[in-house]
Amino acid sequence: MGTAQPQLDIRALQASWQKFDTMAHLRPIHSEIEYDRMVAMMNSLLDVAGDDEEHPLSGLLELAGDLVSRYEQEHHAIGPASPRDALRFLMEARGLKQDDLRAVVPQSNLSAILAGKRKISATMAGKLGKFFGISPAVFVPT
Repeated sequence: MGTAQPQLDIRALQASWQKFDTMAHLRPIHSEIEYDRMVAMMNSLLDVAGDDEEHPLSGLLELAGDLVSRYEQEHHAIGPASPRDALRFLMEARGLKQDDLRAVVPQSNLSAILAGKRKISATMAGKLGKFFGISPAVFVPT
């Protein structure tokens, strides 16, 4: 047998909720204004509770984070980058010039790829993946 659930005092809950809701307004996010407010609240909670899972506000922080995450997934999702854009990003992030990849990709092919005039072949994707230490799938169009 399990332990009996305590009786829920709806009137006390309603009074407490009204006070809490006036301060936190914790509910699903439906607009950018609500999103900005919830992110601000989440950041304030992070400043106080940090990553202390035992902090009295950690549950509220987790709820706010879940609401923000759900809204971001629905409204701020970032689509996958094209293979060319991924290559350009990796080169810029690592401070590489086209000449730095000459052992992997012939200069004329690389110029054509970066200009959007040529696709990255499966063989080339494998070489680029090995060169950058990432999955070659990054360079294969979806």
